Amino acid sequence: MSEKQKFEKLNAFIKVQKDLDGPLMPVMQFAQDVFGYLPMDVQQAIAEGLGIPMTKVYGVATFYSQFVLEEQGQHIVSLCMGTACYVKGAQKILDVLEEELGIKDGKTTEDRKFTLSGTRCLGCCGLAPVMMIGEDVYGQLEPEQIPEILAKYKTQEVAS
Repeated sequence: MSEKQKFEKLNAFIKVQKDLDGPLMPVMQFAQDVFGYLPMDVQQAIAEGLGIPMTKVYGVATFYSQFVLEEQGQHIVSLCMGTACYVKGAQKILDVLEEELGIKDGKTTEDRKFTLSGTRCLGCCGLAPVMMIGEDVYGQLEPEQIPEILAKYKTQEVAS
């Protein structure tokens, strides 16, 4: 779908939602589903379409963790940094992930294959330290396991 088609789809949805109570969150969620993230031009289109200040849209986008402002990679690497995982060595795992991927926490690789995200508790404390790549869970991690785990995902083609 082209960018123009995505904006047409968003504007049609805004038109339907505009006069309903509390349209901002549903519109932002829809926009993120369509675009994959909420860049500034999309936030501006939402603000204009709903007749609200851009600052309100941006405030909601930055307050709620469900919204992302940068394009995400094909594989989201979520490393738990909660207490149990941190105590069991999550920082060492994060250091290796950053080195292997060539990016810092919260960033996406240039080839758009990976986005690295240090997260709060993933609810797998018994597996600490734990990491998820997409829906795949890796527990009781050791830093030396990271290159082999990432290798499985590096060979997959990026969806366009």
